[in-house]
Amino acid sequence: MATFEGRFTDLGQVRIAVVVARFNDLVTAKLLSGCLDCLSRHGVDTAADSSQLDVAWVPGSFELPLVAQNLARSGHYQVVITLGAVIRGDTPHFDVVVAEASKGIATVARDTGVPVIFGVLTTDTMQQALERAGIKSNLGWSYGLEALEMASLMKALPGH
Repeated sequence: MATFEGRFTDLGQVRIAVVVARFNDLVTAKLLSGCLDCLSRHGVDTAADSSQLDVAWVPGSFELPLVAQNLARSGHYQVVITLGAVIRGDTPHFDVVVAEASKGIATVARDTGVPVIFGVLTTDTMQQALERAGIKSNLGWSYGLEALEMASLMKALPGH
């Protein structure tokens, strides 16, 4: 029996793209900061002139899948991380954005074979979003760690 697992060592020159929603940037900028901190502490060059990391900003979470798809299809990246924050309001807009963003991001991963990390917070309040983006813990760190694990796992699978 073969067992495949991602490792956090010997990643080599992994190339990562991060797609960040500008809407609710009070939250998403904190997620990005946590994500970059994790990647940096695990050996990824996160400097502005890095050849390992690119960051793309989109208007909102609804736009994440399209840009993630273009980056995944480019062949330049072993993993794409999407970061967004959708906070429930008084209208059904929340449900539409969350459904389309989540379905779209999942479809990108399946269609391209490139892991796409779903780092979109879906919360009832701004306070909940802020807690998840750094007041209590920063899930951006977890999304960075998931990306490293998936990039490593994909390299370990047969045929890669």
